[in-house]
Amino acid sequence: MTIRYNAPTLSKLEKMVEEAGYVLRYERGTFQSGYCILESRKVVVLNKFLQTEGRINTVIDLLPSLQVDPLALTPESRKVYEETMAGIASSSQNP
Repeated sequence: MTIRYNAPTLSKLEKMVEEAGYVLRYERGTFQSGYCILESRKVVVLNKFLQTEGRINTVIDLLPSLQVDPLALTPESRKVYEETMAGIASSSQNP
Protein backbone atom coordinates (compact mmCIF):
# COMPACT_ATOMS: atom_id res chain seq x y z
CA MET A 1 0.00 0.00 0.00
CA THR A 2 1.40 3.36 -1.01
CA ILE A 3 0.51 6.28 1.20
CA ARG A 4 0.44 9.80 -0.12
CA TYR A 5 1.60 12.17 2.58
CA ASN A 6 -0.70 15.10 1.86
CA ALA A 7 -3.57 16.99 3.45
CA PRO A 8 -6.38 15.00 1.74
CA THR A 9 -4.95 11.73 3.09
CA LEU A 10 -4.73 13.21 6.58
CA SER A 11 -8.34 14.43 6.30
CA LYS A 12 -9.55 10.95 5.33
CA LEU A 13 -7.75 9.39 8.30
CA GLU A 14 -9.08 12.05 10.70
CA LYS A 15 -12.62 11.55 9.41
CA MET A 16 -12.33 7.77 9.85
CA VAL A 17 -11.15 8.14 13.47
CA GLU A 18 -13.99 10.55 14.24
CA GLU A 19 -16.59 8.25 12.63
CA ALA A 20 -15.28 5.47 14.87
CA GLY A 21 -16.49 7.54 17.83
CA TYR A 22 -13.23 9.16 18.89
CA VAL A 23 -12.53 12.84 19.38
CA LEU A 24 -9.30 13.77 17.64
CA ARG A 25 -7.46 16.75 19.10
CA TYR A 26 -4.13 18.38 18.40
CA GLU A 27 -2.48 19.67 21.55
CA ARG A 28 0.91 20.65 22.83
CA GLY A 29 2.64 18.13 25.02
CA THR A 30 5.52 15.75 25.45
CA PHE A 31 4.28 12.51 23.98
CA GLN A 32 6.84 9.73 23.64
CA SER A 33 4.96 8.28 20.68
CA GLY A 34 3.46 11.49 19.31
CA TYR A 35 0.00 10.71 20.68
CA CYS A 36 -2.00 9.91 23.78
CA ILE A 37 -5.27 7.95 23.98
CA LEU A 38 -7.76 8.60 26.76
CA GLU A 39 -9.68 5.36 26.35
CA SER A 40 -12.45 6.01 28.86
CA ARG A 41 -13.42 9.19 27.01
CA LYS A 42 -12.50 8.03 23.50
CA VAL A 43 -10.22 11.01 23.01
CA VAL A 44 -7.06 10.83 20.92
CA VAL A 45 -4.58 13.66 21.43
CA LEU A 46 -1.86 14.15 18.82
CA ASN A 47 1.18 16.37 19.11
CA LYS A 48 0.21 19.58 17.33
CA PHE A 49 3.80 20.26 16.29
CA LEU A 50 3.91 17.25 13.96
CA GLN A 51 3.96 17.99 10.26
CA THR A 52 1.48 16.32 7.87
CA GLU A 53 3.67 13.24 7.33
CA GLY A 54 4.16 12.80 11.07
CA ARG A 55 0.43 13.17 11.73
CA ILE A 56 -0.42 10.55 9.10
CA ASN A 57 2.17 8.11 10.45
CA THR A 58 0.96 8.68 14.01
CA VAL A 59 -2.68 8.00 13.14
CA ILE A 60 -1.65 4.85 11.29
CA ASP A 61 0.46 3.73 14.26
CA LEU A 62 -2.37 4.18 16.74
CA LEU A 63 -5.13 2.70 14.58
CA PRO A 64 -4.67 -0.93 15.75
CA SER A 65 -5.10 0.16 19.38
CA LEU A 66 -8.45 1.85 18.71
CA GLN A 67 -11.74 0.01 18.92
CA VAL A 68 -13.18 0.54 15.45
CA ASP A 69 -16.34 -1.09 14.13
CA PRO A 70 -15.91 -1.06 10.34
CA LEU A 71 -19.65 -1.47 9.84
CA ALA A 72 -20.29 1.84 11.61
CA LEU A 73 -18.12 3.72 9.12
CA THR A 74 -19.23 5.29 5.87
CA PRO A 75 -18.23 3.31 2.75
CA GLU A 76 -15.37 5.72 2.00
CA SER A 77 -14.02 5.58 5.55
CA ARG A 78 -14.44 1.80 5.65
CA LYS A 79 -12.32 1.51 2.51
CA VAL A 80 -9.61 3.73 4.04
CA TYR A 81 -9.74 1.68 7.27
CA GLU A 82 -9.48 -1.66 5.48
CA GLU A 83 -6.63 -0.49 3.22
CA THR A 84 -4.75 0.93 6.18
CA MET A 85 -5.20 -2.18 8.32
CA ALA A 86 -4.15 -4.39 5.37
CA GLY A 87 -1.01 -2.28 4.98
CA ILE A 88 -0.27 -2.61 8.68
CA ALA A 89 -0.75 -6.37 8.55
CA SER A 90 1.46 -6.80 5.50
CA SER A 91 4.22 -4.61 6.93
CA SER A 92 4.23 -6.57 10.20
CA GLN A 93 4.57 -9.85 8.27
CA ASN A 94 7.46 -8.54 6.14
CA PRO A 95 10.12 -7.28 8.54
